[in-house]
Amino acid sequence: MSRIGRKPIPVPASVDVKINSDVITVKGAKGTLTQKIHPLMTVSLEDGEIQVTRPNDDKECRSIHGLTRSLIANMVEGVSNGFKKELEVNGVGYRIQKQGNNLVMNLGYSHQVIVSEVPGITIEVPSANKIVISGADKQLVGQFAAEVREKRPPEPYKGKGIKYANEVIRRKEGKTGGKGK
Repeated sequence: MSRIGRKPIPVPASVDVKINSDVITVKGAKGTLTQKIHPLMTVSLEDGEIQVTRPNDDKECRSIHGLTRSLIANMVEGVSNGFKKELEVNGVGYRIQKQGNNLVMNLGYSHQVIVSEVPGITIEVPSANKIVISGADKQLVGQFAAEVREKRPPEPYKGKGIKYANEVIRRKEGKTGGKGK
């Protein structure tokens, strides 16, 4: 039996949850999120806790049970506290700045790389080499951060590029060249 799926999800007082037959809507200070529920799963709200149950122990039901509970728990967490990803930019001449709703990046290319904010995401640039991406939807924050990182992924020799703040870049030794015999 799923250990994650069985755990109830506590709902803070500031969060409003509405459960229809196949859609759950969670509303809080950071925004509103909706998620379609798999038809096999049953979601109920009792005594300030959301409980996800499954009809039987079929393999499909077991695999969806914990996933559904995790998605709903992330929705509750997102609308109450929000999620954020921090990115760091390393490299000589690499700079980041925010102009309006756009993130303008100088990443060693012959042109500037410009990324626009998407709805539900906020971009902050506290310094010239740090980016903070935040929002209520965990999947959207992670996806957007991955797309920004993709513009110049870190390379293993000098560590230049965009990396997550907690990411460790495995460094390679450069070539030793010309030390034959």
